[in-house]
Amino acid sequence: MSDTREMSDSRPPRGEGDSGDSRREGEDRGPAQRRGKTFFKKKVCKFCAQKLKIDYKDADVLRRFTTERGKILPRRITGSCAKHQRELAVAIKRARALATLPYVVK
Repeated sequence: MSDTREMSDSRPPRGEGDSGDSRREGEDRGPAQRRGKTFFKKKVCKFCAQKLKIDYKDADVLRRFTTERGKILPRRITGSCAKHQRELAVAIKRARALATLPYVVK
């Protein structure tokens, strides 16, 4: 009974648990690894970069910004800026009203 740790603490010694953290103290990991996320390339707004115009009559372009079920894709998926995302949503809604885009795909 020379080891007092055994009696006072029921936790396993450091490095033998199921914590999964095998880093050494003071070791710096990259910013993406610190948060536990993987690095990804920043998306660029297609309308800003290529000077494309959003038109409710162009159903082929608008169809790229909807899911296969007909929902409008969010900014984080499409990569468009806030200004163009708002214009895109209005154009998709107008195209739906004119029946060039479906509201729901069955």
